[in-house]
Amino acid sequence: MKAVAVLLSTGLIVYGAARPETIDTSAGALRITPIQHASLMIEAGGKVIQVDPVNPPYYKGLPAPDLILITDIHGDHLSAPTIGAIRKQGTVIIAPEVVVPTVPDAQVLANGQSKKWNDFTIEAIPMYNLTRGPKPGQLFHDKGRGNGYVITYGGKRIYISGDTEGIPEMRALRNIDVAFVCMNLPYTMPPNEAAEAVKAFHPAVVYPYHYRGSDLKIFEEALKGTGIELRIRDWYAN
Repeated sequence: MKAVAVLLSTGLIVYGAARPETIDTSAGALRITPIQHASLMIEAGGKVIQVDPVNPPYYKGLPAPDLILITDIHGDHLSAPTIGAIRKQGTVIIAPEVVVPTVPDAQVLANGQSKKWNDFTIEAIPMYNLTRGPKPGQLFHDKGRGNGYVITYGGKRIYISGDTEGIPEMRALRNIDVAFVCMNLPYTMPPNEAAEAVKAFHPAVVYPYHYRGSDLKIFEEALKGTGIELRIRDWYAN
């Protein structure tokens, strides 16, 4: 789904974001909008959540977030100028501790911890490399540094992987309704490894994201016959 002009319920015309997709929950509709690469927006219960917002022009015309979730310190996930441009008074920021030097007012959530925020529950899931790194003995993402998240609203569970390989903590997830799973080299994992991890925790729906340069047909072929609904969207239209 390429970037298009979208008429939102607010009456605003938004350019650069894909069309919102709606998930029915026991608490009402939840809308998810892919923004670009690793960035997405969640709207439900009158609240707006931005995940890993970077590059301010992508947010022109979008509502100011009530909550910002940050997964990691890399530049495609953490941008202090973007946070400063889109936040409003009262915006809550939840992030791993490593983000605090850049965003001092961030509320820290460590791997394995959870937090209730309004009608949402936010769980911090580990995200890390098992083998891949810039050189022997180093990893692109060390265990404990960053967070994936499981967001629960109205009985639905949404998993956002962050930058990770197919780690045991991902494979052990259960009852995930919607999953956003990364796949790109060299920083995370290739599509075939991502598919094997996804088959292990078997979400109802999976969106590849953070997939720049990856062959998504490999991912698609690997999931055939699993009963997992695959939704491929264009996160790189701009």
